[in-house]
Amino acid sequence: MTSPFTLIVDDEADIRELLEITMQRLNIKTRCAANISEAKALLKHHNFNLCLTDLKLPDGDGLELLDFIQESDLNLPVIVITAFGNMDIAIRAMKKGAFDFVSKPIDLAALRNLIQNALKSSSTTAIPERRTRDHLLGDSQLIREVRSKIAKVSLSQAPVYISGESGSGKELVARLIHQNSPRADQPFIAVNCGAIPFELMESEFFGHKKGSFTGANADKQGLFQAADGGTLFLDEVADLPQLLQVKLLRAIQEKKVRPIGEQQEIPVNIRLLSATHKNLADMVSTGQFRQDLFYRINVIELGIPPLRARPEDIHQLVEHILNTLTQHNPKKPSLSAKAMLALQHYDFPGNVRELENILERALALYDGEMIDIDDLGIQLTHQQKPTETSPAQVNSEPEANSLQHFLENIERQALVKALQDACWNENQAAQQLGLSFRSLRYRLKKLGMDDSTK
Repeated sequence: MTSPFTLIVDDEADIRELLEITMQRLNIKTRCAANISEAKALLKHHNFNLCLTDLKLPDGDGLELLDFIQESDLNLPVIVITAFGNMDIAIRAMKKGAFDFVSKPIDLAALRNLIQNALKSSSTTAIPERRTRDHLLGDSQLIREVRSKIAKVSLSQAPVYISGESGSGKELVARLIHQNSPRADQPFIAVNCGAIPFELMESEFFGHKKGSFTGANADKQGLFQAADGGTLFLDEVADLPQLLQVKLLRAIQEKKVRPIGEQQEIPVNIRLLSATHKNLADMVSTGQFRQDLFYRINVIELGIPPLRARPEDIHQLVEHILNTLTQHNPKKPSLSAKAMLALQHYDFPGNVRELENILERALALYDGEMIDIDDLGIQLTHQQKPTETSPAQVNSEPEANSLQHFLENIERQALVKALQDACWNENQAAQQLGLSFRSLRYRLKKLGMDDSTK
């Protein structure tokens, strides 16, 4: 097997030597450059598996080298070396596509872990979009774009913030990111931050030593240690109290935790994913969530569209859910055309989770061979009620001689695109479209895309 080949870029000779020795002990070949010009020349003539670069170089900014690697379409993970405490530029580098960062003075144990993860990433090709299709169902453009983004972010170390309404599938997306990453064979630890009592939070996250407080009868491993080598998913991260937000920020930045009662910090190697159905940006503006922590966990944002924005996916979802619920039942009911139309016109305030509950209830109550509209138990407004059309007509294009339908379809597409680009933040979408917030809400309501009837 060919040894990996790494490019080291740093203007300090002692740092280059230290990194070369570290690489040799890992059986990794190296070439060194003292500036951006030398690095670019080496990149043009050699096929590297990894690049370690300082951000402050004599002939420019290390971010310029990162841009060059991205523009050259090289499948090359980049680890950036930053000055101590310079988190802003490290986050900028990760937003540009850097694999991860390491701070000076360099912790060699942490660096070795990082190098091994990065080399796994460089040997892993992007996951084809179809790989997640059986799990994240749907053929709509919105859900295809989510699957495509999952494939891209899976190969990075950058923290991902998953935004979306309750029941839209945020934890599923987090699991898919983990499963398609180089950490797939390591633990995936998911925690609901809103479900942990305040007085136990620090112990749950960071662990404790025996005797450190009343009731601490044995050493306890925290969630960070349990996820070491793998992925830690913080669901409903907006529910964290301010005191723990400070400690969480330090643990993320330093990649170390200190259990309660322990004198020494313990290095941890995790990929951080977080999610909430709340608007974190609004919480930052009101002081409820720390801005520095928000920027640290929101290096990459992945918005999950609500189910009402992709009604064309409902038929596939219904079939999958019914098959799952009746897998041990010889009787396999289907939905009537009217029932399917009703679901395709329903708002789904609870998203996919609500669809699952509706179908589970319908299976328990229906009488006959087919689930009909009355078995669903959903309430449709007058605007949502479907007309007497066949299922094939639901997704058809507006009639050519119906100007109103044609214009409404264009307007709907523009609204959905703006909402998607703004990760379903309606204030940002309104600004993008040049509308007032009130005008945006009016248009959503007029087109039946409003959720005010929840």
